[in-house]
Amino acid sequence: MTDSALNPSNLLSLAFAVLLAASVLLKLWLSSRQMRHVAAHRHAVPSAFSQQVSLEEHQKAASYTIAQGQFGLLELAWGTAVLLGWTLLGGLSLLNGWISSLVAPGLGQQVALVVAFGAIGGVLDLPWAAWRTFVLEQRFGFNRTTFKLWMQDLLKSTVVGALIGIPLVALVLWLMGAAGALWWLWTWGVWMGFNLLMLVVYPTWIAPLFNKFQPLEDAALKERVTALMQRCGFTSKGFYVMDGSRRSAHANAYFTGFGRSKRVVFYDTLLAQLSPAEVDAVLAHELGHFKHKHITKRIVSTFALSLGALALLGWLGQQVWFYTGLGVTPDLAGGNDALALLLFMMAMPVVTSFVSPLFAQLSRKHEFEADAFAAQNANGQDLANALLKLYKDNASTLTPDPVYVKFYYSHPPASERIARMVAHG
Repeated sequence: MTDSALNPSNLLSLAFAVLLAASVLLKLWLSSRQMRHVAAHRHAVPSAFSQQVSLEEHQKAASYTIAQGQFGLLELAWGTAVLLGWTLLGGLSLLNGWISSLVAPGLGQQVALVVAFGAIGGVLDLPWAAWRTFVLEQRFGFNRTTFKLWMQDLLKSTVVGALIGIPLVALVLWLMGAAGALWWLWTWGVWMGFNLLMLVVYPTWIAPLFNKFQPLEDAALKERVTALMQRCGFTSKGFYVMDGSRRSAHANAYFTGFGRSKRVVFYDTLLAQLSPAEVDAVLAHELGHFKHKHITKRIVSTFALSLGALALLGWLGQQVWFYTGLGVTPDLAGGNDALALLLFMMAMPVVTSFVSPLFAQLSRKHEFEADAFAAQNANGQDLANALLKLYKDNASTLTPDPVYVKFYYSHPPASERIARMVAHG
């Protein structure tokens, strides 16, 4: 083998191609397992749910899961082709050359490259988003949005994303070029501050641009959930009902905000389906995440991982082979910060896909802990009943493939969760 074949650039190209192929094959294998397993068990409701779930509901969930899997495989093929086009096939290098011919060197050129990349990526993703909403979700009766509302959401999200994202990108790129060798440490500080700020800003200013949030008007339910919050030692800025039914039949409830700005949000579809006791139990589950400091732990771990990632980017951005190995010819005189950032963002998911089971396992552990807290402070049977209703309403399969679960499920399967809740009473 020649020395040129062993140079760092060629080795990176080979390693990236091998990891990408392995990642795609792994996802293909897991998705195929999931679809086969669900199809094999679609003809009979699991005995543990035979009294609560009809065969028709069970088969709808199976069909929905399989349809999602098939759609996911098409997205996987498209996403892989786009990734290869941007990297090893030279797409990002071509875009960089075009931007360089239009914009003078400097920060403006760097920002323009990131904006152009994001805009093209958004356009390439649009048909898939439309298909998911108006074909897949429509087919199973979940879509309630109109094309007009969908386009309004798209326009709003684009404008909000640009108003927030472009200044943030400009600041990061400026730090990369002006803050010296430790730019990544300064950038990490900015990133932490931005994320913490968004925890406060998003529920108050951004979310209302897309949905209506009305104070919870059901006096009895409000009294009940307030008593639960006080009993568990929590306070919030208020209880709100979100008009989720405008867009989807799926139901949910969540906490949003940070510190004193925390608020509890119920989808109107959730309140329409659950009894007050079941709403109480769902809220207790969410409180369990705060009681066990799951949210804080996730924020801290995310910040720690982002620090390591930025430090790695700080080193890779100085290596010529990092660019050439991923299909880009860098400007040896400088001005490669945007290229480094984009290449890193595209390459990292290929690597991290292999450690996803670790994060999924941790998330499932947290869900079990929150369920146990809910069983202690509300009622385990009420939470089990609520979750079963949500499983049925969202057409979630009751018979997932065990291996697929370990890789992808952030929540434990229904059979495991409900068995533990009933045991806790």
